[in-house]
Amino acid sequence: MNHTPSAAAPERTQDGVHHFPGASARFSKRSAAAVLVCWLLVVFDGYDLIVYGTVQSSLITDTGWGLTKATAGTVGSMAFLGMMIGAIFAGRMSDSWGRRRTIIACAALFSLFTILCAFSPNAAVFGGLRLLAGIGLGGLVPSANALVAELVPAKWRSTIATLMMSGVPIGGSIAALAGIPLIPTFGWPVMFLVAAVALLVVVPLGMRFLPETLPETLPGTPPTAKDAKQAAGFKSLLRAPYLGMSLLFAISTLVTLFAWYGLGTWLPNLMQLAGYNLGSALTFALALNLGAVVGSVATAWAGTRFGPIPTAIVAAAVAAVGLAVLVAGPPVGLVYVMLVLAGVGTHGTQCLIIAAVASHYPAHLRGTALGWALGVGRIGAVAAPQVGGLLLAAGLGVNSNFLAFAGAAAVAAILLGAIGTKIKTAKINTANIQSKNTTSVGASNV
Repeated sequence: MNHTPSAAAPERTQDGVHHFPGASARFSKRSAAAVLVCWLLVVFDGYDLIVYGTVQSSLITDTGWGLTKATAGTVGSMAFLGMMIGAIFAGRMSDSWGRRRTIIACAALFSLFTILCAFSPNAAVFGGLRLLAGIGLGGLVPSANALVAELVPAKWRSTIATLMMSGVPIGGSIAALAGIPLIPTFGWPVMFLVAAVALLVVVPLGMRFLPETLPETLPGTPPTAKDAKQAAGFKSLLRAPYLGMSLLFAISTLVTLFAWYGLGTWLPNLMQLAGYNLGSALTFALALNLGAVVGSVATAWAGTRFGPIPTAIVAAAVAAVGLAVLVAGPPVGLVYVMLVLAGVGTHGTQCLIIAAVASHYPAHLRGTALGWALGVGRIGAVAAPQVGGLLLAAGLGVNSNFLAFAGAAAVAAILLGAIGTKIKTAKINTANIQSKNTTSVGASNV
């Protein structure tokens, strides 16, 4: 009787590394525990990303570091620059070195350097620590998503990948909620000390529950770590038949992250410039992040029903419309609604892109592909705080930021349309080839 090992019951080779030749309908309790740990780490990843936006005003006014809006944007970009580095290399490492080791290393890295941010004596040290923390932050998401894709049944892969990313806005929501009472009472440093929970609690859970995995790369035989290292890599990713899709996925991620992290970094400050106090400004950030949580759940359902790419096109368009409406200066109630829609659309789009990438590439390239898309995409995350600060410094006002982020979301919708067309064309061509082969075999049998 033939038996294909499931994602819940991987093969174990002599080197002690698990290999996942394919997924089935099984989903064990241990796999569920590993997925939950990955999600918790993504929550702290999201907290760490959004926390800078909650303390930005305090850093400008209370530290005596001499920060301006433009230089604050530069400091905000440092974490995203680190994330770009981390995403590219950690995704590649997870395909060759193993998912578990990469995830734990990245989580420990971002937790440690985030804690140290609380003790920064000046802006230069703070920016350097954010850069180092960003390397861990950027490496965690592609590595965790690659592992989760191998632990869950294939039919649930897109849904779980999307729900996994709900951890980012949940972490952001926690940052916004925590900032309302904590910053006025204890000052901005306390916001960075929260990372100690990740370092002391969640990282040990990862060491306990995460399995070590390497994907199968040679048909019919479990590979060694050396085989996996040779098979995975950017050379394979950036040549036929993957080159075109890899570029489109990367650029669509870039513009989506430009919109999402631009809002995450600047929204509290933008709303203060629009005349709201810090508490109200943070509630607007909370609305954005709660919208992103809703977007994670809604797009997980819609992505499974309608496909991740068609759903992502709609989500990106919703974000573009929501942000464009803010330019008109609507009543405060409508502002909250539009920010919720912006959160649904921007973060939902990114979740769906990750789900599409995880499903589009074979197992031995999955971590590399996710790292590539998110790594290149971090260029948008790096640019967004800079662009937002420069637009404000140039005297173009709050609306210039909303227009820039709305435009990025609209471009994402267009690029995703191109991806959808490319996928559809590839399916038609494959079907035609199969039809010709069937006809040819039938004729030869006559």
